[in-house]
Amino acid sequence: MRLLLTSGGITNPSIHASLTDLLGKPIEEASALCIPTAQWGHPACGPVSALRSVTGDASRGGLTALPWRSLGLLELTALPTIGEERWVPWVREADVLLVDGGDATYLCHWLRESGLADLLPELVDTVWVGVSAGSMVLTPRIGTDFVEWPGARDDRTLGLVDFSIFPHLDVFPENTMADAERWHAEIGGPAFVLDDESAIAVVEGSATVVSEGRWERLP
Repeated sequence: MRLLLTSGGITNPSIHASLTDLLGKPIEEASALCIPTAQWGHPACGPVSALRSVTGDASRGGLTALPWRSLGLLELTALPTIGEERWVPWVREADVLLVDGGDATYLCHWLRESGLADLLPELVDTVWVGVSAGSMVLTPRIGTDFVEWPGARDDRTLGLVDFSIFPHLDVFPENTMADAERWHAEIGGPAFVLDDESAIAVVEGSATVVSEGRWERLP
C-alpha cells in the first residue's frame, strides 16, 4: 500500500498534490471507500460527527468532499456478519481507502475482527488516506493519552510503519509541543509531531513529510 497519513485531512494544496501523486491519476478518476468506524470508539464522537465523516466538509479537509469518481461507505463492524465473499471484492476494486479519525484502538480492533487487517498486505496498488486515528492505527503505539476506548487492552496498534504519530499539534490545549515530548518519553522510538497542515507520505517504506504548517521529528 501507499500511505498518506494526515493529522487533519486534505487541508492544503501540498497534501492534495501528494494524494494525486500517490494515486497516480486525478482524483476524478479514482474510486474510494470511506471507513468511519473509529468514530464510534471515541467519547467525543457520535452520530453527528460520524455523519460529517461520511458527507465531508471541504473547508475542514474532509476526505469525502473530494470529487471522487465513485465513493462508498465501508463500516468495519458490519463486515463479520456478511462474509468475505461480499466485502473483499469491494475493497480490492477501490483505488483508495479513506480512514477517518476517532479512537485508534477501537479502529485497530475492528480492522482485525473484520479481517481487513489481514488483507492489507495484498493491497499493493491501494492508497490508504488516514485522518488522525486513521493514521495512528498503522503505527506501533499511540500512547496512553490517546486511548479513549474502554475496551482497549493497551495502546498498541497495527505497526505497519515503524514510527508513531502525535497529531493536531497546537489545535487543542493538550496538544502542545511540550505535551508531545512527554508523550514521546512514554512510548519511545521514532515519532512525528504533526499539525493539521502536515502529513506523511509513505511509499515502499520511505516516509516523506508534506507540510504547509508545523511539524517535528522526534528520535
